[in-house]
Amino acid sequence: MSSEPSPEPSPEPPAGDAYDWFRRGTALLEDGHPAAAAELLGWAASREPDAASIREAWARALFDAHRYEESVREFTVLLALAPDDDYAQFGLGLALWRLRRFPQAANHLAAAVTMRPDRPEYAQALRQVRATLAARDDAGLDPSGQPDERLS
Repeated sequence: MSSEPSPEPSPEPPAGDAYDWFRRGTALLEDGHPAAAAELLGWAASREPDAASIREAWARALFDAHRYEESVREFTVLLALAPDDDYAQFGLGLALWRLRRFPQAANHLAAAVTMRPDRPEYAQALRQVRATLAARDDAGLDPSGQPDERLS
């Protein structure tokens, strides 16, 4: 499945090739520079759109750069490339959680927990989202995280 990344990277590519951009981007991500990493990894994904490792790193960089909508998009593409990827389910669940899409987040986090019950961070995130859903239900709030029009 080829999917062009969006938004389009800046017009002039940086020096190197897709593998070099991937290596440099993941190093930047590990060093705590997610915005810079996202730029390089976006270039890598534009050249290698079906590379799951590039998509995962790009989705992580976008998430860490607080670009949650774009992170959702990339984790979704990653799941299309690798439907059995537990980390993609987890990352998608976290990004949806940040966007206050609690029911969707719970579904993806539950899938991650089912795939990898040995990962405590997956179970912890799922418990937190389910607690949020329960609290919203108890308060009579919309579970989707959207403002309840009755309260406006």
